[in-house]
Amino acid sequence: MGFDLSGKRVAVLGTGKIGSILLKALLEKGQLTPQSTFATVQHEERARALTEKLGIPVGTDNLAAVPDADIILVCVKPQVVQEVIEQIRPNISKKQLIISVAASVHTSQIERALASEIAVVRAMPNTPCALGCGMTAVCKGKFADTAHVAAACALFDVVGKTVVVDEKHMDAVTGLSASGPAFIYIILESLAEAGVKVGLPRDIATLLAAQTTLGAATVVLETGDHPALLKDAVTTPAGCTIDGIMELEEGKLRVTLIKAVVKAAQRAKELANG
Repeated sequence: MGFDLSGKRVAVLGTGKIGSILLKALLEKGQLTPQSTFATVQHEERARALTEKLGIPVGTDNLAAVPDADIILVCVKPQVVQEVIEQIRPNISKKQLIISVAASVHTSQIERALASEIAVVRAMPNTPCALGCGMTAVCKGKFADTAHVAAACALFDVVGKTVVVDEKHMDAVTGLSASGPAFIYIILESLAEAGVKVGLPRDIATLLAAQTTLGAATVVLETGDHPALLKDAVTTPAGCTIDGIMELEEGKLRVTLIKAVVKAAQRAKELANG
């Protein structure tokens, strides 16, 4: 799904972690120009620092930031999305696209706050976007079309991979790919600890665990093979790996990870409901 961002004017409201990551990547890769980009933060001191760091105008007035923008990225905390949308509503037109990255905030909530038929796309990125290997799911609101979705995908493709889903799946996405890095870090840390337990220096154990995790994930992505099939390819008869797998099964690692994602997804749904 291709979309050309060149010439598009973008305003980023709330240039915190994900806003800064997106801006930095889009500017560095030439997808946006400093002349066509504007951002906002809450405090003047932070605005001055970001202006110097990113080389773009950064202010504190959300309403003033949006009139000339083709795409408006709402990157503020979920609890202030309603307030920000109400702030900018007087300067929003039907020619614009609003993309929200606020967890658990439905497109319908933003549409109601706008009180107009404005295109809204919701995105759920994760923290590995900082290194260009993120995973972002996007879904469209009532008034968005395929071109709007393509524009959102073009933005987030710069910092990783994107997938388009129905909005009913966004809480599940939050539980899996948004919370998932924390779960993987625990697994990775545990593998490294295990390496120390069997006599490896900590730095080597961490490197082995991290690269093994990266390698295994890359094989899944590159081959498209089912993880179970790839696991079987490593597991030789009466070998070392099957003994390790037996310990994992006895420790209920599989069901524990499933329950972790389910619990995180349930929490995302609770946040959305108030």
